[in-house]
Amino acid sequence: MRVEGRDIKIASDLLAHYDVHARRLPWRAPPGANAADPYRVWLSEVMLQQTTVAAVGPYFAKFTQRWPTVADLAATPDADLMAAWAGLGYYARARNLLACARAVVRDHEGCFPDTEEGLRALPGVGAYTAAAVAAIAFGRRAVVVDANVERVVARLFAIDTPLPAARPEIRDAADHITPDARAGDFAQAMMDLGATICTSRNPACGICPLREDCAAVLTADPAAFPVKAAKKAKPHRTGHGWWIERDSHVWLVRRPDKGLLGGMRALPSSDWSASPDATPPIAARWATIGQPIAHVFTHFSLALTVHHAHLGEKMTPAGEGEWWPVERIGEAGLPTLFARAAEAVRKERDARD
Repeated sequence: MRVEGRDIKIASDLLAHYDVHARRLPWRAPPGANAADPYRVWLSEVMLQQTTVAAVGPYFAKFTQRWPTVADLAATPDADLMAAWAGLGYYARARNLLACARAVVRDHEGCFPDTEEGLRALPGVGAYTAAAVAAIAFGRRAVVVDANVERVVARLFAIDTPLPAARPEIRDAADHITPDARAGDFAQAMMDLGATICTSRNPACGICPLREDCAAVLTADPAAFPVKAAKKAKPHRTGHGWWIERDSHVWLVRRPDKGLLGGMRALPSSDWSASPDATPPIAARWATIGQPIAHVFTHFSLALTVHHAHLGEKMTPAGEGEWWPVERIGEAGLPTLFARAAEAVRKERDARD
């Protein structure tokens, strides 16, 4: 059984460390300062889901320059937002981002709710994001558990139940050590600790401010926590993509709103199954580009074979799409898979020339 005095000491020691060593991030207020802008906190938390701080930084700067308020973001066309999001992955987050911004403007006069309950009612806002925004932006006591916090807590209490079954136990332990005051600073301090000291591999226990109270240190193998269930092998799929060029323009389509890469501009492609239909979208003299593009999604890996063809004047594939200037393909906001396909076409053209 945990001792209350130990829980208080953990919070106190960590906050003292955070006051000196807090990371400076563009969406944060300094330790002990007034709560940060809820819009910036919410935007950063959505961007940071399954993405690194280093990757998010440039996107956050561009977004807040282009859309400095939630009202600005809510007013942007879907296509512009999806193009700006390209490269951050998990594109359902971008669709939820717009839906949430529009709900805040429409239903809350442009002001985010200041409670977990109110935040959870917004489109696309889950338990973690609601807790993070409530604590960091509004100073509410909330239990904030992301992957970094999960790792720190599992080690502090040597929780040996394998994930994901351990999550309720981890959250309960995090609840015990979350203070009533400075909950936002505490949440960010836990995130920083996991990101910089209590790392997945080779944790720097010697400089950890919580070393004295960490049960995992006593096991001599703190990196063994959290215990992870054996990973299942990802299924492998194949597919075909078609680069259709005419008069220095390439034919791009918009993927369906629902589903993988929903709402994004892309090259026309087949389904992605074990034996995909390889029928091209228009009759032409097709050539295949080098090796298939290897890409890994959350639930499967994909090998995309890219074919290219030049069409004669006035020829256009069936269905909806747009002709995009080849020289401006980098501005189309293609998701990573199709941006790599475009790069493969460019390299083959350069080699041929």
